[in-house]
Amino acid sequence: MSKQNHPDKSRRNFITAGAAVATLGLAPGVKFIDVANAGNEPKAVTSEKRWGMLIDTNKCAEGCNDCVTACDKEFGLNETVDGQKLKSRPEQQTHYIRKVKLKNKKTGHTLSLPLLCQHCESPPCVDVCPTGASMRRADGIVKVDMHTCIGCRYCMLACPYKARSFIHEPIENQKPYAPRGQGCVESCNLCVHRVDEGREPACVEACNKSNHKAIYFGDLKDQNSVVSKEMKKQASTQLRDDLRLNTGVRYRGI
Repeated sequence: MSKQNHPDKSRRNFITAGAAVATLGLAPGVKFIDVANAGNEPKAVTSEKRWGMLIDTNKCAEGCNDCVTACDKEFGLNETVDGQKLKSRPEQQTHYIRKVKLKNKKTGHTLSLPLLCQHCESPPCVDVCPTGASMRRADGIVKVDMHTCIGCRYCMLACPYKARSFIHEPIENQKPYAPRGQGCVESCNLCVHRVDEGREPACVEACNKSNHKAIYFGDLKDQNSVVSKEMKKQASTQLRDDLRLNTGVRYRGI
């Protein structure tokens, strides 16, 4: 018999090995891409953590808007389009965080307070959303899925902190980590893209850079986190604690 009808041993071994690899790739639940990405998967979000903030109004300087400016820049909020100013009225423009001035009518004492989504444990915005676009992650971060939001604005009515905004105008030059769209509702999500990378929210970073250090961020369930240690030092409170929402954002000095 001719040599051509008998593949040599090395060729036969190569084909056998290739068949074994192909079998592995076709095994139930096993994919080549899974093998290639092994060890690179993002960590799953669990309830072992609860992200939150402590805001010290005693350190928050009146007239300072560094936290607001940093947030607007991080998400590209209220940017002009082709050099044209936004057509929506100032009160309709989006701010995930805004500064509010509080005044005690009896004493005249005033203080400056950053106000944002309070990331409630039982968020009213999630309860009323008909599509599930308003959601609360297992780690306590409340956010909006722009792909399923229908712009009904029920969540805006339900939020006792007026922390949500409706997008009135077309959005251009969007950030890849923060999709936005006209006709949707949006609000602070604690810079979830940063948190998932192990970084602090933009407002916290900006406040520290300005040396005011009025905003502490971290895991409320971790007794050794910066925010937990600060909360042990002095009493803090929730906004509208009568609603019993168990907010993830607490305040000192109000």
